Amino acid sequence: MEPTDEALCQRVAGRDEAAFDVLVARYQERAYRLAWSILRNAEDARDLSQEAFVRLYESAGSFGGRAKFSTWFYRILVNLCLDHRRKNRWWQRWARDERGDPSGESLLDRQPAPAADPAETLGREREARSVWAAVDRLGPRQRAAVILRVREELPTAEIAAVLRCSEATVRVHLHRALATLRRTVEKS
Repeated sequence: MEPTDEALCQRVAGRDEAAFDVLVARYQERAYRLAWSILRNAEDARDLSQEAFVRLYESAGSFGGRAKFSTWFYRILVNLCLDHRRKNRWWQRWARDERGDPSGESLLDRQPAPAADPAETLGREREARSVWAAVDRLGPRQRAAVILRVREELPTAEIAAVLRCSEATVRVHLHRALATLRRTVEKS
């Protein structure tokens, strides 16, 4: 029987590198996809998903088991991504202003999608592009809520734990994001 993520995290707290390797193997692809979905930049997503694993290793002892391991780990990753977006907002505005791009899109926001992009799996590239463009325009917390719900299939309570907000706030984020996405799909 394979050990649970929670048991592995306890072993990582004791500096068990084999347990850490198992957690990395279990979560590496999902962590990258989640980071890419929030950041839309392959290099940043790779860097921040790796940073999340470093933080996991360093702070495994603080995992108290009050939530599932995945919720705790996703909180680390989402916070890193949101912090990164806040810190780099000035750079995106500068790049947009330098080009004089009236659309408001920065070339820094446009990166090729990873192999698991929804456009490929749905087979409806045009519609998926339209939806992703709408997701790109969502605020970072709304985008994170959508991704955690759709890609990671987390319930509202776990999304609230990851984003450190109330369940009602998560429902508001999801409701507003869905309304925006519907309007976009209806227009196209």
